[in-house]
Amino acid sequence: MGDVISIEGPGEVCLVEEKLPDIPDGGFMVATTHSGVSAGTELTYVKGTNPYLSSSWDPALGLFTAGAPSVGFPVRGIGYMQVGLVVETRTRAVAEGALVSMCYGHRTAYVADPMTDRFVELPDDLDPMLGVYVAHMGPICANGLLHAAHDLLGPGVRHLGDGVRGRRVAVVGAGVVGLLTACFAMAGDAAEVVVVDETPARLAIAEALGANVLSADDDPAVDLKRRWRHGPDDRGADVVFQCRGRPRALALGLRLLRPQGTLVDLAFYTQGADDVRLGEEFHHNGLTVRCAQIGRVPRGLAHAWDRERLSHETIKLLRQRGTRLREHVVTDLVGFADAPRFLADLAAGRRQTVQAVLCDHVEDEGG
Repeated sequence: MGDVISIEGPGEVCLVEEKLPDIPDGGFMVATTHSGVSAGTELTYVKGTNPYLSSSWDPALGLFTAGAPSVGFPVRGIGYMQVGLVVETRTRAVAEGALVSMCYGHRTAYVADPMTDRFVELPDDLDPMLGVYVAHMGPICANGLLHAAHDLLGPGVRHLGDGVRGRRVAVVGAGVVGLLTACFAMAGDAAEVVVVDETPARLAIAEALGANVLSADDDPAVDLKRRWRHGPDDRGADVVFQCRGRPRALALGLRLLRPQGTLVDLAFYTQGADDVRLGEEFHHNGLTVRCAQIGRVPRGLAHAWDRERLSHETIKLLRQRGTRLREHVVTDLVGFADAPRFLADLAAGRRQTVQAVLCDHVEDEGG
């Protein structure tokens, strides 16, 4: 048996017991050691704003349509940043005692099916808590860099940093996606990385990670374009990574770009985009918006740049910058028993977090 977080309805979160299946041939069982919270995507289920809750997703057509919602309450097993200790195995692919990064939702235990479950074994020199980024969240951000590289070089991409090396990069949003993306850009030898956000505490984290910062409360586009000059009537960021799910953040990202620049969008919007005025900078500067969604790497790069390679790039980044990420980005350690109240408080705005991690032994983790 194990416990799983269940969203019973908007604002209603609890922990329920679930029966684990038998371990299949080729499968294994893990006990969860760490489970990272995505305060953006997951809270859309707690708030009841996720589009899957109100419309039907047709994967063949790639459309949301009217009809029975694709997902209904209770919603169980949200979350995609898990680290588990292998406690029993029926495969030679992974040994008992190994730590693996996976995506199986906020559960205290899980049985992996070899036909459907992807896992990445964590190296011994990696902080297990940072392993929450290896299977999915890190690849999400690395895929943003890959889209920037493909935009510049097409199928000639050789290195993840090809789209930022020597270039001026702006990152809008200092949540986990924005902070990790900024770290990837710095590791890719960008000439300068500027993180833009409205929250002073988050800007302080970006500075601690090595980025320059601008407050979104002022007019960062004016400040940035005065500093980043490429030529007459050619000012602004070479590439912008938009990492905050607010229409005004997308509108700001477009203002930061140089003419004919590209905005790589990693955000998830659930409330429309009234603030995105396509008749202004988008039109007059001939800009491009590219959605970098983890389900798709750029066309033509899938063979060379699959999810495994993006996880490898994530491990490489964590080895380089893990100490700072652990110190500054992981802001909350929460026991599984306290997770329902924590998620409900986040959704209601009663508390804030950058990266919360659920674990069974909070005191042992120093929290």
